Amino acid sequence: MLSRWENGRVEVTDPGYQRLFREFYGRTNEELGFAPERQNESAEELRDRLIVARNIDRETVDLFQRQVNDLRNSDKRFGALVVLDQLNSLVRQMESVKTFSVSTQHRERLAAILTDARTLAGWTALDRGSQLQAWQYHEDAKVSAREADSPYLLAHAAAQQAVILLDIGEPTAAVELLEYARYVAENRAPSLLRTWLAAAHGEGLAAAGLHDESLRAFDEAQGLLPSDPVDPELPHLLLSDGHLARWRGSALVRLGDQDAIGSLEAVAREMETSPRSTIRAQLHTYTDLAFAYAAAGDSRGALACAAKARQLATRIGSDRQRQRLAKLQLPEVGRTGIA
Repeated sequence: MLSRWENGRVEVTDPGYQRLFREFYGRTNEELGFAPERQNESAEELRDRLIVARNIDRETVDLFQRQVNDLRNSDKRFGALVVLDQLNSLVRQMESVKTFSVSTQHRERLAAILTDARTLAGWTALDRGSQLQAWQYHEDAKVSAREADSPYLLAHAAAQQAVILLDIGEPTAAVELLEYARYVAENRAPSLLRTWLAAAHGEGLAAAGLHDESLRAFDEAQGLLPSDPVDPELPHLLLSDGHLARWRGSALVRLGDQDAIGSLEAVAREMETSPRSTIRAQLHTYTDLAFAYAAAGDSRGALACAAKARQLATRIGSDRQRQRLAKLQLPEVGRTGIA
């Protein structure tokens, strides 16, 4: 019907179709060129939506969270290639339910799940090379985190958004946002999240060229890491000694530190056998190693790691890492080595 209407083949006169068109385009009847919406139809539509939202119970809300968790697990295994479109649909569905719910309890819980879904969608959008879409998802996530009255969800969304700034070459702004995230979470967030935030801060400081400050932040993260780095309340955080080592190694690459290669090689070996390793983490590690070897003048090592990274990037559709690899300069020839 959309296609036929946009090509001028039909007029949309049915009230049901007009309602769907208003939802899809986010426009009024007048803006779409339809006859003005009758007032009683608008009231009826509002009542219908309120009834649907009123029938949402705790089990339905729990189902939304399970759907987000399932998509997160798919992202860990297969990357953003198969996840983002499903997340977009789920976010729209939850937004519609929350907008017309008058239950404070349900609204807060839905807002928390929406924050989780939006940060995951933002991360997958970033992996697919869409920085603007990723930024908007994180902006929306911060709004829903505030409605959920959750400092730790707000801190996580802000810190993850800082990665977008790093990707587009804005390290100073990224550090500022990371400092805000740590302030929000201070004394109000679980130690696992504070560990993650300290490490993210270390990455930002490294991108800004602040060597000593960066390593101090990673030392803080190591000290904060709980003995059991699994928190059911923080399913979006995957962190362990191995993940911290990878993150620190990535920072060492940014800082041009010669210890980067040894650190990342150890991480790569561990990831090959670790059941908690993700494809994206392996991809990031081999990409960092390619740059570390290139900086050390080892073209063969850079090419070998870049080839592994390129295979993984193709496997999960990571445009973000493909774009990084395209900038790899091989030491012998001084040109872009991997496209």
